[in-house]
Amino acid sequence: MSTVKAQQSGVFYRCPAPEADPYVREGGHVDPGQTIAVIEAVKTYNPVKSESGGTVTRFLLDDGVQVAPGQEVAEVAD
Repeated sequence: MSTVKAQQSGVFYRCPAPEADPYVREGGHVDPGQTIAVIEAVKTYNPVKSESGGTVTRFLLDDGVQVAPGQEVAEVAD
C-alpha cells in the first residue's frame, strides 16, 4: 500500500467543482499520474496526482480541509 501526499499547502478538494463528481471514489481504480484531487492556494487549483496505480482504499481528508506539504491525503493499494 502506498499513500498520496500533498505537494503544497492549501485547501483540499476531491471534486473539480462543488456540484461535480469526485475525480475518483474510494474503491475506484487510478493509473500512475492520474489526478485524484486538487489543492487550492491563492485561487489556483493544483492537481494532486497518484504516483502509483491501483485502488484508492480511502481518503484521509475531507473536502475543504487545510492541508500541509507532505501530508498524506489518500491510500492506494496495488
